[in-house]
Amino acid sequence: MILQESFTLSNGVQIPKLGLGTWEISDDNVAEAIRGAIKIGYRHIDSAQGYGNESGVGNGIRACGVKRESLFVTTKLDGDVKSYKAAIASIDQSLKKLALDYIDMMLIHTPKPWGKFQGNDQYFEENRETWKALEEAYKAGKLRAIGISNFKESDIDNILASCSVKPMVNQILAHISNTPVGLIQYSQEKGILVEAYSPMGHGELMKNQQVAAVAKRYDVSVPQLGIRYCLQLGTLPLPKTANPKHMKMNAEVDFVISESDMEILKNIEQIKDYGEFSMFPVFGGK
Repeated sequence: MILQESFTLSNGVQIPKLGLGTWEISDDNVAEAIRGAIKIGYRHIDSAQGYGNESGVGNGIRACGVKRESLFVTTKLDGDVKSYKAAIASIDQSLKKLALDYIDMMLIHTPKPWGKFQGNDQYFEENRETWKALEEAYKAGKLRAIGISNFKESDIDNILASCSVKPMVNQILAHISNTPVGLIQYSQEKGILVEAYSPMGHGELMKNQQVAAVAKRYDVSVPQLGIRYCLQLGTLPLPKTANPKHMKMNAEVDFVISESDMEILKNIEQIKDYGEFSMFPVFGGK
């Protein structure tokens, strides 16, 4: 069962193969969602400073009835944190908000501030500074693993050129109809595990008849197909939901997509419109 399986990060730390995403789950509601997920068997929770729900995540972790060391909690530095000094303060702020003794993994959420995501400035120096702060917190035992998010090849190379601790994870947008195969392979070749957020394309995949036809062949739902697809790419999917019924279904992915169907899914026409989510930079918005 997928909830009992894990990947091993480059530093030897085990990370559960399926995580619960918490984007757009409010601080007031996220603790209940986490308790529900952990009751089902989830042990991996993904949050971020930018989600505004770290306090609630911490409450859910402490109230879930499972030992802290059995859980894997990720958060991310706010997109505007782009200096050594700001990153140091920001890491401590997350520890305080989560009210945890340590964080299992912390990521740089974006290589560029969200407001400059589509700009030409690559913020190489700023990312090196921010990474140094993560390295120090990692060496101090505040963080068990460190990584990056939304980083492309050049952004990865920038960190690798000067780091003393390599990124262990790159969390990126990856799903059927939007599969950055080159970036996934590049990250994996560098020993970096790829996490796939929005494995259902924010619900847009539900509208695709070609995807629905493949799901029907396996007698599974489109979300289950999307999650299994990400797993077979060697990535770690992070489906987001506060609904326990959906959480349970999302974990029932013990089937195998054939190689021929994987090729079909890799070549589905790319989603160009994410509906209400199109405003966000990672989906093409400004």
